[in-house]
Amino acid sequence: MIFFTDEESRTLRTAVYGAMLLVSHADPGPVLEERFAGLRALSHLSPDLRLVMGAARPSVPAGTDEEVEPVVLEALRSSMKILTTRSPEDARSFPAAVLTIAREVAEADGVVVDAEDAMLARIEGALAL
Repeated sequence: MIFFTDEESRTLRTAVYGAMLLVSHADPGPVLEERFAGLRALSHLSPDLRLVMGAARPSVPAGTDEEVEPVVLEALRSSMKILTTRSPEDARSFPAAVLTIAREVAEADGVVVDAEDAMLARIEGALAL
């Protein structure tokens, strides 16, 4: 089991839950279905990361979408740095898991629109080292 500091854990939660939020806000739709799709999709994370996600309330920044997006994208980049140092195995699986989670949120209403695709691409870019 890998132990992350409180700050590292908060960054990881901001990255994962923030990615779900960004995709959900890219095309306002059935919020409840999107939330449940995202929570179900957390199963794509490693057991250690699922523990981090469940250890505290979701960490998502407040503000407008324009204010939140750069904070979440930076949390995604920082998460990759944290994982590369602390858990190389998670660093390899984290990008695909986060993209799967975000994609499942986008697909929750049965249609993925251009705005959601564009947000998925920005999330993917932030996950690339």
